[in-house]
Amino acid sequence: MIRRLLPLLLAFAANPAWAGIPAEQEDCLGCHSDPSQTFDLPSGEKLSLYVDQDAFAKSVHGEALRCTECHTDKTSDHATGELKFKTRRDVTRAYYEQCKGCHFANYTKTLDGVHYAVMAKGNDKAALCVDCHGAHDISRPGQPRTRISKMCSGCHAEEADVYAKSVHGRAAESSPDVPVCTDCHRAHDTTDPRDGQLAMRTPEICGRCHTDEKLMSKYGLSSKVVSTYLSDFHGMAATLQRKQKNAPDARLAAVCTDCHGVHDIQSSKDPSSTVMAANLQKTCAKCHEGASASFPKAWLSHYEPTPQKAPLVWGVQVFYKMLIPFMVGGLVLQIALHLWRVVVNR
Repeated sequence: MIRRLLPLLLAFAANPAWAGIPAEQEDCLGCHSDPSQTFDLPSGEKLSLYVDQDAFAKSVHGEALRCTECHTDKTSDHATGELKFKTRRDVTRAYYEQCKGCHFANYTKTLDGVHYAVMAKGNDKAALCVDCHGAHDISRPGQPRTRISKMCSGCHAEEADVYAKSVHGRAAESSPDVPVCTDCHRAHDTTDPRDGQLAMRTPEICGRCHTDEKLMSKYGLSSKVVSTYLSDFHGMAATLQRKQKNAPDARLAAVCTDCHGVHDIQSSKDPSSTVMAANLQKTCAKCHEGASASFPKAWLSHYEPTPQKAPLVWGVQVFYKMLIPFMVGGLVLQIALHLWRVVVNR
């Protein structure tokens, strides 16, 4: 017994990170700290049985859980030395079910997500808890935030590469303000971008950041982009379609991502931006077939009319702001005088 525990005790003394690991887990790490330890699965795959003790000690579970709370006798059998799995993916799926014991609220959210829907259709590669959070090295969500996008790139490499080159992706490494994947797509109840509902929600999603005056002033951006969008034709049409209970599947109005892009959003000053003045004709032509070079000039963009910007539109607005109260006030006055005359002549 002493011989068996001696290597463990020496390792514990040499590694301060183990100090946070509960004593009942030390025996497990005594065997599973060997990087060469593997198990041959029936599929021909090798399953690593190695646990990085430093990573585990720093993980959120390092001081909170015993090994046996996840590794139950239903998933492993030390007596026979056998594992009840045929493939590595079977292992992942088994521990996905283990997570719901403590994280039931988030587990139920996944049931409404696109990953679960894809898995239910038989796609064995659909992301599960450990695919995103890891196993023995689980850190607190969003620490660091860039880890989220890197994690998603495991399955969505093409989209992640495009995002990394965008204005958001380039700034993500140095700024905590810019969005990462889960800010737009959500985390556990990830929405399917193909059903059209996510696109209709983009004004709301983008508005979380782009209506924040303090945040936008930090980067010299306007905080009125959403309000100006909602007040123009595109925004009004999108709002009406969202309110229709039996709205058609096909979208009838442009939303943020139709003009600015999705994962490839660039600064409006960037020559490659789809909303750069030189590129607007091509952007508009995606919906307005045959749009001429002067077509984009009919749109105010996200500017509010002023005497300097769109003076004619500003003048018409001022005219109607004066005319409408005058007309309504005159009508009310006429009715009031008429009623007064009726009362006086009785």
